[in-house]
This record gives sequence, structure tokens and C-alpha cells, in this order.
Amino acid sequence: MFINASWILKNSPQVSARITLSFSPHLNPMSCVLRCSQPLILIMQFCFVFLLYIPLAFRWSLGNHENFALQIADATNFYITEKNRNDIKNGSILRLTTSPYQTAVQLHERIQSSSMDAKLESLKDLAHASRDITFAQEFINLDGISLLTQMVESGTDFGDLLSFTLTAFVELMDHGIVSWDTFSVAFIKKIASYVNKSAMDMAVLQRSLAILESMVLNSQDLYQKVAQEITIGQLIPHLQGTDQDIQTYTIAVINALFLKAPEEKRQEMAHILAQKQLRSIILSNVIRSPMPINDEMAHQLYVLQVLTFNLLEDRMMTKMDPQDQAQRDIIFELRRIAFDVECEPNNSGSIEKRKSMYTRDYKKLGFINHVNPAVDFTQIPPGMLALDNMLYFARHHQDAYVRIVLENSSREDKHECPFGRSSIELTKMLCEILKVGELPSENCHDFHPMFFTHDRSFEEFFCTCIQLLNKTWKEMRATSEDFNKVMQVVREQIMRALTLKPNSLDQFKSRLQNLSYTEILKIRQSERMNQEDFQSRPILELREKIQPEIMELIKQQRLNRLCEGTCFRKISSRRRQDKFWYCRLSPNHKVLHYGDLEESPQGEVPHESLQDKLPVADIKAVITGKDCPHMKEKGALKQNKEVLELAFSVLYESDEYLNFIAPDKHEYCVWTDGLNALLGKEMTSNYTKSDMDTLLSMEMKLRLLDLENIQIPEAPPPIPKEPSNYDFVYDCN
Repeated sequence: MFINASWILKNSPQVSARITLSFSPHLNPMSCVLRCSQPLILIMQFCFVFLLYIPLAFRWSLGNHENFALQIADATNFYITEKNRNDIKNGSILRLTTSPYQTAVQLHERIQSSSMDAKLESLKDLAHASRDITFAQEFINLDGISLLTQMVESGTDFGDLLSFTLTAFVELMDHGIVSWDTFSVAFIKKIASYVNKSAMDMAVLQRSLAILESMVLNSQDLYQKVAQEITIGQLIPHLQGTDQDIQTYTIAVINALFLKAPEEKRQEMAHILAQKQLRSIILSNVIRSPMPINDEMAHQLYVLQVLTFNLLEDRMMTKMDPQDQAQRDIIFELRRIAFDVECEPNNSGSIEKRKSMYTRDYKKLGFINHVNPAVDFTQIPPGMLALDNMLYFARHHQDAYVRIVLENSSREDKHECPFGRSSIELTKMLCEILKVGELPSENCHDFHPMFFTHDRSFEEFFCTCIQLLNKTWKEMRATSEDFNKVMQVVREQIMRALTLKPNSLDQFKSRLQNLSYTEILKIRQSERMNQEDFQSRPILELREKIQPEIMELIKQQRLNRLCEGTCFRKISSRRRQDKFWYCRLSPNHKVLHYGDLEESPQGEVPHESLQDKLPVADIKAVITGKDCPHMKEKGALKQNKEVLELAFSVLYESDEYLNFIAPDKHEYCVWTDGLNALLGKEMTSNYTKSDMDTLLSMEMKLRLLDLENIQIPEAPPPIPKEPSNYDFVYDCN
């Protein structure tokens, strides 16, 4: 009893899809044209009316048409519904198969089979089918989540059976249909036990870590329960292995626990992390591992870096209480270390004499308020964090501290670099650079290896930078009026050194040594060439003449990049379970080829493997940012500023969209520029402006090489008077 038939489904004059019904490969398929604009129920009814002409022997077991559905015949296998029918692409093959409800019922029964082999195959099918939200809804309606949790809690399944059970659970929960708050303590304990075991199947461990991370991030109540079952000490052994995926998930769980911990427990958790030597373990087993760090690991390291620095926020936003004796004792300690004096007893000398002596020393220390320096630390930020940094510098780098203070106290008043004021402003600057107090960005991978090389990395960072500030002050021969100028130069030195991503604090110091004030001036002068040099009228006219040529060159580069293509991420609530798709422009610039991928590709993806096409002639407009349809949908994405800045959509037909989220700002600029160029519109991205400035500057310099050291006049030279005679003219004839 087999049938092999097909229909062509017309969505529009340009879009068509083939529906196939194939229960046997031995029969030639029949075809028919259907209009996709009709409701799906009518299309399904037509299919069954068509089947009436097939002998009864072939259709006796088909049943009602409601037991069947249309499904995309590709790797995704998602069901076609009224909501997603507009996603059907030109040339798609649709499969007539059992309905999501029927499939859910069958799998619900099969995964309870007594046969281990049948159960394993059913769980594999369930894990794959659960990616589709239509199926997931039907399976969840059958209380499928409860069945899976019961199977896990029973503890009878191991190995692949348990792995596929957890995979199906993760895929079902990823759709956000069921609340995480519904799970029992027994289930949490079971999942935690898989993580706490020293020897566990890698697939089971990976999925267990993913479940724990989602529990912590999605429910404050579950955070409390997970925190009781999982300790940092139990997670650390997973970082000492060689599987980077396991390491990534482990750091993700630590980050989740860190992020959701109450304010009062974060410092306690930080002390535990320090005791367990988490930093050194990550440094030796992850950062300095011979295996390259992938994007997801880089993101988790960045999140851990941000959360660690955010522990400083409390001190940064705490004002000093001038009446607090314990806090004032810190200032006394700074004075004692700098001038090698002991605190005088209250009865030694007159009060006026002691006040005068303190005022003199506080002035040498560079405080703004010489009488009561505690007032200097009432500004937030940086608050008490600045005083903490100064004390750390004085105690752990005593020689450098004493040298800086005494060196400046021996200078003239106007040339001294005020240590106190400098430390306060520098601490504030470092907090701005490292974005202390801000939540981690969703798409950032910007972690700095050097901050994982020391337990007190921020304090050491400050110690290096305060010495840099003093050095730059001397190189600039600055006075008190130049304070803000010095701070600007120091900020530029620090930012340029950080851009090079030094692997250690010593390497950072070495980078700073190469960025002296003289070198900064050279860099600035070189960068100003595009803006300040060559401003004479002839040069400006030459620039205007060259500009169209440069713009055409940029346009060709953008189109060439579109021809190479880019892998885009379909971002969901779980980053590491994201799907990928690839898009590239055809060499003749007439068609966009795109299609889904199972994983991120290595290199270019050939046109032949991308099943979907969009003619460039059909593109109506390019939409960016919050106006994109996929940014207007409900969900966390629209709240994320980073994602909004990377989103763009291509409008074709009347209301059809191809939605993109670029992997980074560079790719966003490349694609929006390239698509605008295809539409004959102006390329307006910052990347285009930067390229235009760079290429135009290079071209100008090349054309003006012969005029080096020659003064170019502002106006053309005057035409000389006619000569009194032409006797000098020689007639060749």
C-alpha cells in the first residue's frame, strides 16, 4: 500500500514549492499546481481529494486529512503552519507527512517502550523533532515534559538513552512554552548529580550544564535550589579537561550563579573563587591552552571578566565619611608610608603645629583639600575605590609610591604631579574604560588575557597606570593647568595598549613603554594628515576629482565581500544552541543565495548547497535597526541594544522580508553598504567613511610625492604679460 505523488505549490508568480507524498519509490510521482495563498486546510483537502482517484488498496489506511501535515523536506523538517507559511522559499520541497499531533502521540508512546533499541531510536527522533515549535507544543500538551523529567528522575537510563532524553528536554524548553519554575527538587538534584560525578558521559555532562545554566538564568527560585546542589569546587574539575565545549558550559554556569547571586553573596562567592584558584585554572587550561579560543568561550571569559570587575561597583559608589576614623586612618597610613613618620600622640606639640604639619604633608601627597583630604573621596564615582587603589599601591609598590610622592614634592608647585588628585581621576577613568557597573553585552567577546594573570588585576592595572601618568606628566613638562590634557594623553596610551591585547601585565607595561608622549604626538600628527594637511584649494579640487574613483573602488570591494558570503547566526535565548545560515551574492550580482546550515562553516559555502534564492531585482528596500520586523517581535532581542545595532532586513515583494543579524559591526556595514550599492543608493556607513578617508589619504600622498617640501600656493600663479617682441621664437619650418 504505497503512494508516490507530488504537487507544485504556487505562492506567487515567482515562488513555487513542490509537495511530495512518497510511501514507495517504485511509483512515478503525479503533480498538480496549487496556490499557496489558499488556507492550508484547503490545500490538505485537495491532496486527499486527489488521492480519491488512487485505488482503494493504496489509501485504505490513510484516515482523515487532519492526521497529516506539510513539512519542509530539508535538514530542519519544520512543519508548515498558517503562521510560518510565508517562510516557504522558492523551490522548496514540501513533504506530506503525519501531523504534529499524531507524531507527538506516537513518540510519546514509543519512548515508553520496554525495548531498549526501540526506545533509543524514539528518543533520537524526539530530540530531532523537538526543534520544531509546532511539534513541541503538541508534545508538551501531552504532558511530555513531565514524562521526560520522570524518566530522568527514575535514574534507570544511562549513556545514549539519557543523553537523548536530556537533549529532547533542552530543545523543548528552548521554545519558552513551559516555565522553568515548574520543576521539582528531585529533578534538580538528579541533574546536579550528573555534574558532580567525576566520571560522566560527555554528552550527558554538557546537556546537564546547559540545563543548570538555563535554570539559574530563568528563575530566581531555581537559583537558590541549584546553588544548594552545586559548588564551585565541583565545577572546577570540568575546567581542567581538554573539551572546550565542557569548559565553556562550566564557565557559563559559574557566570550564571555569579550574575544571579544577591549583592551580599557576590563578594563571598568571589572569595571562594579565589580560594579555589579559578583564575589560575582558567589561565593555564583555557587561555594558554594550545587549542584556539572559539567565540562562545571568548564571550564567557568576557562575561566573567565584567562580573569580576563589577564587584568593585560597591566601593566605587561609596562616599567617604569624613568623620569615620577607620577611613581616615587609611589616609594617615598613606602619609606614614610616604614620609616615614609615625602618628604622633595627641599630647605631642600644640594642635596648631600638628595641623600645620598634616596640611603640609597632604599638600605634598597631592590632595585637593589640604586640611581634610577625606572630602576628596566624596565624589562618586570613584568614591572609596580610589583610596583603596592608593593604599594598595603604597603597600605593594612602596618604592615606586615613595619615589613618586617625594619626586613631585620637591618640584615647584606648578610643575608637581598631584598624586592624590591624579589617583582619583585615574581610578574614575579606568572604571569608565572597563565599564565597571555595566551588565555584560550579549555579543561582546572582548576579554583581556592579562586580567586573568593576577588575583588583584584591577589594583595592579592601576599601579601600572599611575606610574605611566607620572612619567607622561614629566615628558609633557606639564603644569597644574595641563592636568586635563595629561589625562587625555594617558587615556589614549592605555586604550592603544589595550587594543593590542597583551597577554600579561608585564607585556602591557612593555606596550606602554613604546607609547611615550613623543610617540603619541607622532601618531596624532600622522592621523591629522587627513584632516589638517593639504587644505589648499588645488589640493581640495584634486580630492574632489579622486573621490568618485575611490567610492567606486569601495563599492566593488563591498560587492566582492557579498559574493564571498557570510555566516549569520539565528540568535535564540540559548546562545550555544543557535542555528546558522549562510548568504552570498552571485558572481553576476543578480541573485542572493542563502540557506540554513547545521554548524558554522569553515570557509566559503558554494552556491549549489544554498537552496534558496532571492533575485536582486525583487529587492525593494533595506531596513535597519528597530524598524526591522524581527526586532518588533516579542522577546528579549528587542531589548538588546547590541542586537538592534546589528539587525537589518531586506524587503521584497509587498510584505516579504529576509531578516539578518550581523555577527559584528564590520559585517553589518559591509552588508548594508553592499545591498545599498546593489539598489543604486548611497553607502552611508561609518566603515565607508573610514575607508574613504584612508584610501583618499593614501592616493593623495602618492600623487603628491613629487611635491614634497614644495609650498603649494593657495591660488594659481598669475599669467605673465606678453613679451615686447617674439625674436626668441624659432620657426622650425
